[in-house]
Amino acid sequence: MNSNHTDDLAELHAEVAAVARELLADSAPRWATIAQAGWPGLEVSAAFDGADAGFAEVAVVLTEIGRAAASGPYPAVAALAVGALDHAVPTPDRDRLLRETAVGSVVPIVALAAEGMEEKLFRIEDSPRGPLLRGAADFVLDAPGAGRLLVPAVDPAGEVVLVDLDPHARGLLVTERPVLDATRRLGDIVAEDVAVSPESLWHFEDGYRCDALGRLRDRAAVAVACDSLGLSRAMLDATVAHVAVREQFGRAIGSFQAVKHACADMLVQVTVAAKLVDAAVRAQTVCASGADAATSASMAKSYACATAVDIAGKAMQLHGGMGYTWESGIHVYLKRAALNRSLFGSPAQHRARLARRYSVQTPHRWGA
Repeated sequence: MNSNHTDDLAELHAEVAAVARELLADSAPRWATIAQAGWPGLEVSAAFDGADAGFAEVAVVLTEIGRAAASGPYPAVAALAVGALDHAVPTPDRDRLLRETAVGSVVPIVALAAEGMEEKLFRIEDSPRGPLLRGAADFVLDAPGAGRLLVPAVDPAGEVVLVDLDPHARGLLVTERPVLDATRRLGDIVAEDVAVSPESLWHFEDGYRCDALGRLRDRAAVAVACDSLGLSRAMLDATVAHVAVREQFGRAIGSFQAVKHACADMLVQVTVAAKLVDAAVRAQTVCASGADAATSASMAKSYACATAVDIAGKAMQLHGGMGYTWESGIHVYLKRAALNRSLFGSPAQHRARLARRYSVQTPHRWGA
């Protein structure tokens, strides 16, 4: 990539971030406003009324959503639903839903459990009545507000497929799950003998179907890391602004060495997180089919989400007594960071995954 192209891309991303920041000034923007801005279709092909951009541009918006601690289903739609639909084999029904998703007229949600890294798979089983879907998924992002449910399931042949369902279909139960973070909606999905029509069962493309769930989870992990990076930046900016004007003993508390060091530590953490998240986003764009994408996703998710909790905690501490009040708003970021830390794998789970990969690549030599 030449320097001119890199500069142009950086300028584009800066413009996207500025527009997103302005639109997200209201931390609960209406879905119609987001759809009008074209965000749901950023990564969708122009053939389906999308913007023909890439995941890098989606990541810019996801980071700004984290900075604003904004609510709404955009991360679940852009990171998971669009990712799944883009890699499903084209059919008239899939094409229609992809087009409706791009323009924001439908909010599709992927029934992927956000708890941990192990997936309890839905299954399609043959019966005298035809194919039936059975299974459950806990802590599904934005399941309570879904316009359509996209359910990854194992068919009788053992292949992972995507099932398009009406959330109110007979035998399908979606229950909202209370969580610490008030800016998010999560739900549990249970399918008991849900009828599956041939038109609603979509196969993944060759080269994607062999690890469709793993790649969707990696993409979701990177999206959450983007969110954590954004909220970390917000907490750093708010803290630096506060300590510059808050006075104790006749001096701004930002002039005290202990406060300076704490802010410097936050800056270092944000800088490292940004590098890891950028690498993970780039890997999703360039080599999403390889192990490098999975490795980068785990690095970004484990570090960015763990440090976001630390940064939000430091921000609360450096704001003094007011930082612990409901009115300060810092608690919103701390709770969001805490939920992010556990979504799609905890830092410990992702570090263990990294350790397994590198222990296979470079076996430990005792006595070496």
